[in-house]
Amino acid sequence: MSKGCIIVGMKVLKFNVIFEQDEDGYYVASVPSLAGCYTQGKTLEEAKKRINEVIKVCLQDDPEQAESSRSGFIGIDTVTINA
Repeated sequence: MSKGCIIVGMKVLKFNVIFEQDEDGYYVASVPSLAGCYTQGKTLEEAKKRINEVIKVCLQDDPEQAESSRSGFIGIDTVTINA
């Protein structure tokens, strides 16, 4: 099974996860398609482990989110401005 997949019953669900690093060096992970689904870790590996746990909790709290989480990920871009 690939990373980022969650099995619910016999379903395999895939979620897009955004990883960022904050000003204190912590890695912040969030799932845009699941309301309030985010966590952090001191390392990227720790953040990955924790986001899997948080996704499961979010789906337990609101199982209907699993059905509505099929929104498509568009992408990430860098914008350059002259300041």
